Amino acid sequence: MLRIVYPVVVLCIMTISAIAQKKTKLHPVQHIKVEWEIVENHYQGKSGFQSAFTFTNNGKSDLPAKGWSLYFNIARAIRPETVEGGMAIANINGDLFKLTPAAGFKGLKPGQSVRVPFVASDWVINYTDAPLGLFWVLDDQPEKGLKVENYRIIPATQLKQIKRAPDDKYGFTTPADLYLQNSKIEELPVEGLTKIFPTPAYYKEGQGVFLLDQINVIAAADPMFTKEAGYLAIEIGAVLGKDILISINGSTGPVVITKEDMPAEAYELSIEPDRIRIKASDRAGAFYAIQSIRSLLPAKAFAGKAAGASIPVLQVKDAPRFGFRAFMLDVGRNFHSKQQVLRVLDLMALYKLNVFHFHFSEDEGWRIEMPSLPELTQIGARRGFPVDESKQLMPSFGSGPDNKSSGTGHYTKEEFIEILKYAQKRHIRVIPEIESPGHARAAVVSMKARYERLMKEGKKEAAEEFMLHDPNDQSEYKSVQGWRDNAMNVAQAGVYRFLARVFDDFIAMYKEAGVPLDMIHVGGDELPAGVWEKSPVAQELIAKDPNLHTTFDLWYYYYEKVNNLLKERGLAAYGWEEAGMRKTQLDGKSHYIPNPDFARGVFQLDVWNNMLGWGAEDLAYRLANAGYEIVLSPVSNVYFDMCYYKNFDEPGYYWGGFIDLDKPWQFIPYDYYRNARKDKFNTDLPASFFEHKERLTDYGKQHITGMQGLLWSETLVTPQMMEYMLLPKLLGLSERAWSVDPDWTSEPEPMAGAAYWKDWSRFVNRVGKRELPKLDYLSGGFAYRIPTPGLVVENGIVKANIQLPGLTLRYTTDGKDPDLNSKLYTGPVSEKGMIKMKAFSSNGRSGRVAEVKNE
Repeated sequence: MLRIVYPVVVLCIMTISAIAQKKTKLHPVQHIKVEWEIVENHYQGKSGFQSAFTFTNNGKSDLPAKGWSLYFNIARAIRPETVEGGMAIANINGDLFKLTPAAGFKGLKPGQSVRVPFVASDWVINYTDAPLGLFWVLDDQPEKGLKVENYRIIPATQLKQIKRAPDDKYGFTTPADLYLQNSKIEELPVEGLTKIFPTPAYYKEGQGVFLLDQINVIAAADPMFTKEAGYLAIEIGAVLGKDILISINGSTGPVVITKEDMPAEAYELSIEPDRIRIKASDRAGAFYAIQSIRSLLPAKAFAGKAAGASIPVLQVKDAPRFGFRAFMLDVGRNFHSKQQVLRVLDLMALYKLNVFHFHFSEDEGWRIEMPSLPELTQIGARRGFPVDESKQLMPSFGSGPDNKSSGTGHYTKEEFIEILKYAQKRHIRVIPEIESPGHARAAVVSMKARYERLMKEGKKEAAEEFMLHDPNDQSEYKSVQGWRDNAMNVAQAGVYRFLARVFDDFIAMYKEAGVPLDMIHVGGDELPAGVWEKSPVAQELIAKDPNLHTTFDLWYYYYEKVNNLLKERGLAAYGWEEAGMRKTQLDGKSHYIPNPDFARGVFQLDVWNNMLGWGAEDLAYRLANAGYEIVLSPVSNVYFDMCYYKNFDEPGYYWGGFIDLDKPWQFIPYDYYRNARKDKFNTDLPASFFEHKERLTDYGKQHITGMQGLLWSETLVTPQMMEYMLLPKLLGLSERAWSVDPDWTSEPEPMAGAAYWKDWSRFVNRVGKRELPKLDYLSGGFAYRIPTPGLVVENGIVKANIQLPGLTLRYTTDGKDPDLNSKLYTGPVSEKGMIKMKAFSSNGRSGRVAEVKNE
């Protein structure tokens, strides 16, 4: 019977499919191939770049001269008067643009192409600068976006395509450049490397090993360490494949944790052939001792059972340099799942970072459910088309026409509570950031939709309760990201009711999780010029309040009220650097100084702006000297979303420079002028550059609370891309935030001497030979960036090196890209032709191909 029925079923399916195809006949726009290319930076000798779309009709029918449009996102301001090819381009808002055929466009016959050049602001150099999220919209179907399926970004191959300005000294990064950069790295035997990461204050290996199979019980001599003993039991149990018992108030056995008087988070670890002893004064110290034990484990132990595993005999005395060792993750621009956040927390725990700065709200998304304000995630956590912001936010950062991209997503209350509990078990504080008053578009749009809905229902009082905008505001402004409506109107009483409600929702969620909340980050960065200037509500407040004289005074008004709201709830205020600045006049010009009203324990600040040439290179030190608690978050060294180096195929932003693993590692927290030698164009800075900059005083040093690495997510549309930008840079942050300054930092030219290169060699050998293999297995494995090999031809021989010793190099001579079966590089290659080489990790992943011709 099956033989009879099966063909009939197939026939039915084929018939239905044919009918469906007939019904869903594709519009001519869906047969258009779209290409984009960089034409030239510094176009016609002026600031700005020219790029071009090329549209090719691969269909069998004409593309009509009108009746359609193309939407796309690009993080540059397109100059509409420069658009050619019979097209027009207009900005919708933010980074969303709309291309439409102009009067001069005659349509496109099958096989024909049209090129559409245009000029935009600043410059572009890599594929993440390209227009993204392209979709067609037909005039007769204005509510539907049709994703562009045939889109190609043409690689840049000419210097004019990536050279940003005449004084840009960076060209394409070649294999020869990489070889030179790696040339002073010495390969070191793994046996001689420090086996705990980050580097302990005191570390001494002895003779012999401790066999993990000896562990059958873990004793907490003081009950306060019960949870840490349980955590270690689970970790070791997973390695050994057996259950480990816990002994409370025990003082004997293979592993004992005891209480001793020492500084917060400090610990001592003693490993002998027959026992392990941990001493700490608090639970965090015991936890970090356990992370040091995990650091000693062989890499495959992180994959599960590792029978017969051992760790070396050693003595360790250790304590962190900074009490605040933070990592900030932006999930507003692009969403990252709960599971991905938990993986990041696992990383932070292993590398002894203790603050998770959760940047969950932005212009482009609000990602945590607020039980009392559901609109924040019903509307503010979704991006899509049509541009009807009573239902969702408009597309941005390439999120496209539907709600299936990383532009859409949020954490439910239950998921956020799970994150809090997971972090607490790993001694990680979670500090949520409510971006305000700028960078707040997701909240503003969500509350505006709520306002309009309730007004239609005749509920005026309820509508105005959490109102963040002034309906009559005619102010004209544009944020750095191109938004014209992204600021809360701080003259509205609803803003403070809104913040109070959000604060209270957070307090309730932390309480339900059983996790303490002592601080909330309230934003404060990049408020656009022109905000509130033509707002009747704002100007009326200024006229009534004797303490307000100009529109800018609303800034202090806002943060004083926000600080009071937090104080009433027993919470401390945390913000970006601008929250601690006061605008005044110097020689008739605007001048910013540390605001004395918020210093000395009132505000903790993240200071990011040390951009060389922008004039605020000393801002972190000025604020610390003024009494602010400062978390060093400098773009120059710890903005992990910056490109590793300059090449078309290397993703990420670069406005703050190019940041590889060396940048966070070489940072000198108390005197970062000493490791700033070049500007963003790779031009050497004059010796006098920092002469008139304020230096950190001993008083100011007391106010450097810690360090923070930051990962902004504009370009991070997948978990793999997030991990690529994060790792291995995070390890450089971990080393510098935990460990003391190495000796080379006190030399006259810190990064020029033999001590620097010796220490750098030790570090990269530890990363490549000990840490990356662990990351191949930790939490299922991380997609860290594998560096590209350096290659050079000398006297007819090809030599190769790599930034991270321990990775395997393989090469080909037949023009094919190397794979796991390709020849192993063990020394200089004399073979002729095109030599292609890749680096491979312990689990077979590979990086980019480097190639050189040996003639």
